[in-house]
Amino acid sequence: MKTLTKVITIALIVMLLMITTLSLTACQKEKDPNKLYVGMECGYAPFNYTQVDDSNGAVKISNAKGYANGYDVMIAKKIAEVLGKELVIVKYEWEALVNAVATGALDFIIAGMSPTPERRESIDFSSHYYESQLVIVVRKDGKYANATSLADFDGAKIVAQLGTFHDKALSEQCQAHNIIRQTPMETFPLMINALNFKTIDGYVAEEPGAIADCSANNAFTYVHLVNNSTGFTASAEDVQIAIGLKKNSPFTQQVNEAIEAITQAEREQMMQLAIELSVAE
Repeated sequence: MKTLTKVITIALIVMLLMITTLSLTACQKEKDPNKLYVGMECGYAPFNYTQVDDSNGAVKISNAKGYANGYDVMIAKKIAEVLGKELVIVKYEWEALVNAVATGALDFIIAGMSPTPERRESIDFSSHYYESQLVIVVRKDGKYANATSLADFDGAKIVAQLGTFHDKALSEQCQAHNIIRQTPMETFPLMINALNFKTIDGYVAEEPGAIADCSANNAFTYVHLVNNSTGFTASAEDVQIAIGLKKNSPFTQQVNEAIEAITQAEREQMMQLAIELSVAE
């Protein structure tokens, strides 16, 4: 009898835990319609990064310690203002961002993301708000510091971030230049650490990120490459940065209009400020 009572008690506890978990999950999925939930890594300077306070216009990260700042945050604030919503920054792992927007957990991805055909299968994208060159960050004291083109990276161990166009370009073009592609890494801090410890010869980055990384790391420099010339072969769409939205989002037109209202001069000023602020951090 005692055994039966114990079994029933355990079953009731399990049921209560399941109900509580489901209730909490449901609550977590509810979004305030007056708020704009924007996902980013908060670790891809100068596009987005984490700082300790709200100085220089940083926004509190809703689900992690610290405040988000950077070019993406500046863009997100402008979009939120146009939509008349309160901006909420949500920190996400890179690989989880697309699914989060596709399922409605996030409203937008504003995270230095390219609108590749593969991603367009799951979500929609706005018009682009930045366009960049792919470059390679190396050590100043390394063998490839004086490289001027991909052809100069013969035998180099190069890595790129997991799930990015950077890695796709590297994977497709490494053999032609005898580059030794390394297993992609999840974050830029991991790649920076690997270059610091000389376990790789370099990593692929967008030029603004390379400038920020090299400013913050005296031992680094980057090889300026020109897309479709001395550097990686890439379509305009591959190197453009756009906002990810749910399929058939009602916000698409407003978002595009907001982006178009930002002049090229303003974008350049914002990026320059983002680089300076990220280096100061």
